[in-house]
Amino acid sequence: MQTQALIIGGGITGAGIARDLSMRGVHSIIVEKLDINAGASGANHGLLHCGARYVSSDLALAEECRIEGNLLKRLAPQCIENTGGLFVAVQGDDEKYVADFPHLCAQSRIPVKALDLKNAREMEPALSDRTIAVYQVEDASIDPFKLSMENIFQACELGCTLLRNTEVIGFIKDNHNHRIQATRVLDNLTGKTFLIEAEQIINATGAWAGSVSKMAGVPIQMILSKGSLLVTHNRITQRVVNRLRPYSNAYILVPGGTVSILGTTSIRIDDLEDIRPTVQEMDVIVGEGAKMLPVLEKIRYIRAYAGVRPLVGSPSDENDRGASRAFALIDYENHGLKNFVTITGGKLTTYRLMAEKTADLVCRRLGVTIPCPTKTVPLPSAQAARWTEPGLAPRIWMKHHEPEDVLICECEMVPKSTVDCIIESIHLQNGQADLRAIGVRSRIGKGACQGTICGIRLLAHLYNKGELNSDQGLISLREFLRERWRGVRPLLWDMPLIQAEMQEALYCGLCGLELYSDTTET
Repeated sequence: MQTQALIIGGGITGAGIARDLSMRGVHSIIVEKLDINAGASGANHGLLHCGARYVSSDLALAEECRIEGNLLKRLAPQCIENTGGLFVAVQGDDEKYVADFPHLCAQSRIPVKALDLKNAREMEPALSDRTIAVYQVEDASIDPFKLSMENIFQACELGCTLLRNTEVIGFIKDNHNHRIQATRVLDNLTGKTFLIEAEQIINATGAWAGSVSKMAGVPIQMILSKGSLLVTHNRITQRVVNRLRPYSNAYILVPGGTVSILGTTSIRIDDLEDIRPTVQEMDVIVGEGAKMLPVLEKIRYIRAYAGVRPLVGSPSDENDRGASRAFALIDYENHGLKNFVTITGGKLTTYRLMAEKTADLVCRRLGVTIPCPTKTVPLPSAQAARWTEPGLAPRIWMKHHEPEDVLICECEMVPKSTVDCIIESIHLQNGQADLRAIGVRSRIGKGACQGTICGIRLLAHLYNKGELNSDQGLISLREFLRERWRGVRPLLWDMPLIQAEMQEALYCGLCGLELYSDTTET
């Protein structure tokens, strides 16, 4: 295969770069070893930062978040719930930090308003009685899956090619001309390898950026910081609630549709192939979060998950919390490599700016003079990308549906017609529909039962449609349920424990399917 730009990584950064380049007339191919948002882009808290979190540590990043957050609210409103946010201090928090907060926000021109405690509790009744200060800011929540899919859909409409389940395994270098001549990739479904020749290669693999750049012979130093989060059964607050203190564990609760997401931790790791939340992290998150919102001690949680922050810096640095969250764009020309670039670090909020700066560099090398269009052109809504929105499928289905349009997922009320729409969209991008791919693009498996009931229903539907053959379905079902189990395992108390017993009885007892053969998961 040949292209002008090869983008390695199908997270939000790669998706944003593909859209930007496509709108400038540059042909690109995205290769992703799993599926869209398989890394940090699909394992964050979905916060659209107003910048206030960084006013005491990184004023430049704070201002970037303010500018980009406001841009996204205007250009991609369909992906955003403009919740607003609160910064809350409780008894025992650093009162000097609390007092300095509004002045620090003013330095970055971030709007902030001090609230009377009585009014604050009327706005958010779940706030602790031990609250001593509350400031109102312009945070919001954003759907990272919808955002990535809509960027990719527009890029593909303009000529980009998305290759899922396609992994970079090496580079063929032309040392005489200081270029990468071809990229060797592996199709993880067929086991076949092939080459992609690209004029420019963009490493947008997040936490894996160090591994990919090492294959190219230009390693970079990375800090890999795991952060774990918890999903509540229902929505706790209407607004984003931040703990008003320096970086620490369990400092934020983000409402997302019908649930809330609580986190996060920061733990240095070395192994990117085994990223999972732990019981110890859940204890810390619940204990610390309850100091801000006491209801968090007693509510029901349905899932935990973990992602890895790709922080640029020396692994010898002791404090991950102190490492910069700003992005790094590395061009390697000083290292004798003229057609390779790495973009890593950064925030979900600043993805568009990261894509712009990367596309500017690539376009200069290609001789393309068209300016960045994404600052002013709204992100189009994609029909097939809308099904990640909580509550959308039931609203449409309950208004009108055919008798045979039965529900596949009862927890999130996802009907057969929605699944068929998602399957069609996967085909349009030359992909194969399986349980995990449909789960990424919808609410299936994200409800209280975590795939216990909808897993087998979805499997049957895919077999009936001829999407899966032979033992493909059992392999897909096992992978789907193991992924859900990874997030349920740290929560095995009360209702999640009952749910897990039911899942084991159904799939292991009745169906004879071995789900937990990996001793690290038992």
